Amino acid sequence: MLYLASASPRRREILQMAGERFEVVPSYGDESRPPELSPGELVQELARRKAFAAEVSPGPGDIVLGADTLVALDGRLLGKPSSEGEAFSMLSALSSRVHRVYTGCCLRTAGRSETFVSEAEVEFYPLTEEEIRAYIATGEPMDKAGAYGIQGRGCVLVRGIRGDYYTVMGLPAAEVIRRLRKLEQAEE
Repeated sequence: MLYLASASPRRREILQMAGERFEVVPSYGDESRPPELSPGELVQELARRKAFAAEVSPGPGDIVLGADTLVALDGRLLGKPSSEGEAFSMLSALSSRVHRVYTGCCLRTAGRSETFVSEAEVEFYPLTEEEIRAYIATGEPMDKAGAYGIQGRGCVLVRGIRGDYYTVMGLPAAEVIRRLRKLEQAEE
């Protein structure tokens, strides 16, 4: 059985779209950010914490999947905004710029675990103050890293993307599925 250690509706949607059978399990991993880690290392560490904090003990054939996503602009990490003001600040900073999105994943079995990171570059169109305020008014930015959701209304902010679209959404589907299959074979 695959267990998703995430409350993210986007991650559930991606796994469903990929045809995976899974159960969602609560995970209350430590989300503090050690400053010495690079963005790629940090999302892998946060994903690992989530996978190991999941309220399930994997048995034979079980895999726990933890994931975390962060946006980085000029070395500054942009998580989920804590206020509309912070969302406005993030979106203003992303306007007309290219930024990186990192999604770290951890696959945990009863006897081992592996982590990996997927990275994508996203370029935003120039945004007016009115566009930013209208987008914030939808409420969509408030639970998204970097204050936008590429799969929702935030799609109109994005000029282009280089890399895996699903990395930006929060779970690099193709890589996750391929790694799951390899892990399942190794566990047999």
